[in-house]
Amino acid sequence: MKRLAFVFTHGPHGSACGREGLDALLAASSVCEGIGVFFIADGVLLLLPGQRPADILARDFIATFGVLPIYDVDRFYICGESLAERGLDAGQQWVLKTEILPAADWRQRLSEFDIVLTF
Repeated sequence: MKRLAFVFTHGPHGSACGREGLDALLAASSVCEGIGVFFIADGVLLLLPGQRPADILARDFIATFGVLPIYDVDRFYICGESLAERGLDAGQQWVLKTEILPAADWRQRLSEFDIVLTF
């Protein structure tokens, strides 16, 4: 079976990319094994807890990332450089347990997957 990677590159608000990617990820988890989830650039913002999307009349889908381990999706990787560029502390709390990798390691890990879907 081919290994499938989901790469999130957009922030949680301002576009539907994050929500649509999460929907696709949940659907794929029912038929695929070996899924990896990667966060880079503004995609790292998807994992920040305590967001209040209702304040901008947006749907709250961020908490749904936290249930992915229930669907046997348990490999999550964040680009450490993307965190630093956005002034985020690597030691802070995230919506789910992730592995923070330097950019080179992050790309190496991504290259291990057969199919890459970017949202």
